[in-house]
Amino acid sequence: MDRKAFVKLAAASPALASPIYAGCSDGNPGSDASGAVIGTPSLDSQTGFTFYSPLAEEWYRGGQYFEWTSTTRNNQGRSLNVFYRTFGNRSNPALLILHGYPTSSYDFREMIPFLEEDYFVAVLDFPGFGFSDKPQDGYSYMLEDDAKLVDYFVREVVGLSRFHLLTHDRGGSVGFALLGNYLAQTERQYDITYHFISNGGLFLPLTNLGQGRYQRDAPQGGRLGHMLGAVAPERPARPRVTEGTPQQVANADIQAFNDGIGARFYVGKYLLERAANEYRWLDNLRESPVPTALIWGLQDTPNPPRIGNHIWYNYLDKRPVESSYWLLPTAGHYPQRDEPEEMAGIVRTCLEVGIPTPEGEDAFMRTLARNRTATSPVYMGRSIIENVYFPGAVAYSPDGYSF
Repeated sequence: MDRKAFVKLAAASPALASPIYAGCSDGNPGSDASGAVIGTPSLDSQTGFTFYSPLAEEWYRGGQYFEWTSTTRNNQGRSLNVFYRTFGNRSNPALLILHGYPTSSYDFREMIPFLEEDYFVAVLDFPGFGFSDKPQDGYSYMLEDDAKLVDYFVREVVGLSRFHLLTHDRGGSVGFALLGNYLAQTERQYDITYHFISNGGLFLPLTNLGQGRYQRDAPQGGRLGHMLGAVAPERPARPRVTEGTPQQVANADIQAFNDGIGARFYVGKYLLERAANEYRWLDNLRESPVPTALIWGLQDTPNPPRIGNHIWYNYLDKRPVESSYWLLPTAGHYPQRDEPEEMAGIVRTCLEVGIPTPEGEDAFMRTLARNRTATSPVYMGRSIIENVYFPGAVAYSPDGYSF
């Protein structure tokens, strides 16, 4: 969109004049109270699991399951039950969300209400996470296998022919594997129409995953060995939380379901697969024809914004395809939790307003700045270096200015 077109559009529409808030209501629907609560036991008769969080139980009861047969050779055709949920009208544009480690689809509970009125939103829990099966008998939790699971889910379970993809943390690695398979197809069965990538260890050399917390004699040694805290923890797992904030108790319930704490030992090995493939996956991102937005919580400690900066400047900034980079100044590693409305607003801006050409960025940034608050996203813009000229009668020299 050129500058004139964008300014004209913004002037004609009050909603688009503040694109970050387009389609978003005031407030934070479904946000948890900050006070501590004591969980009340609620036994699920079908599974025998005791919930302490009504939020987690509500999320569970709103979902469904499908069966997935692993394609990983070591898993020998093992079948698992995979949990998923959908929101909104199926006739609306579809948005598929992939969660990170060590959490679940519940991470997006507060963001989905800002989108479900105009989008069909689908989320799932990968094997080893959330309310899905979590085998601990040597099952290999592989990123490539999860990518094929997502492909199956899209085609056979929810039946999408077109969808936008939003990923966070480990889900970003699954999304990269899915993208690689998608680009390799000569005849595609669906179209990925937009790619949103949020905080994650998407370039391991720049992560900050707390080396001191992990065993220093991990088999891989070096930096990667330090990062495998989920594989070789020094301390035993903490007991299950049944008191705390509503969010803490809900997350503890979801972790405890199917003994997710024990499963983390196996799931955490995905960093090995990430390390072996990350350069190839990032090269795929550079060549991808799919419009892409990078969204990063500025206050992320384990995966600091230097990772987003690296991906942006080396793989996205110079692409001819629509690309953008956004920072959320008050969000940390989980922007969908910390600033759900702002993150949903970025999604809406990219899909409903569009990202300007480099020539139109000045007007776009000024439009965003008119309604800026402390939590508002920061649009980074393209890095096109041009010489700056100052036409006029004044000339500079070391001796002074002349007229």
